[in-house]
Amino acid sequence: MKFYAIHKYARITPRKARYVVDMIRNKTANEALEILATVPKRASYFVKKVLNSAVANAAQQEGIKLGNLFVREAKVHGGPTLKRYRPGPMGRAMGILKHTSHIEITLVEKAPEVEKPKDKAAKAKKDQKAETKKDKRGE
Repeated sequence: MKFYAIHKYARITPRKARYVVDMIRNKTANEALEILATVPKRASYFVKKVLNSAVANAAQQEGIKLGNLFVREAKVHGGPTLKRYRPGPMGRAMGILKHTSHIEITLVEKAPEVEKPKDKAAKAKKDQKAETKKDKRGE
C-alpha cells in the first residue's frame, strides 16, 4: 500500500531541495529521518516535515508496521516563481526571482527480508556440470 505526502509552494529552490531528497530515496523511513537530522541544509527541514507527514498517514492504517516503511519515491518539482524587485543603479529596479518547490514523498510497506534456504540440489547439479567439462578437456 502506498502512503503519500506533499508540501506545495515550499519557499526553497528545487535545485537545493533535490540535493537533500536524493539522499533519502530508496531508504527506510527511519534511516531517512536519521539522515535528515544530520544534514546541514535548510531543505532538510522541509523534507523532514513531508516525511513525517507521510509516516503519520501510514500510521492511520491498521496493521501497518512503521519499521517496514520504505521511501519508494521522493521528488521535487518546481513551483511558481515569485517576482520581487530591488533598487538598482541610476533609479532602476532590478528583478529578483524567488523560486518555490513542490516536495512529494511516497512510502510503501516493504516486507521484511527472509533468507531463502540454499538449494543443495542446484549446487550439486552445477558441480556435476563442472566435472563433466573437465572430463571432456582431458584434465
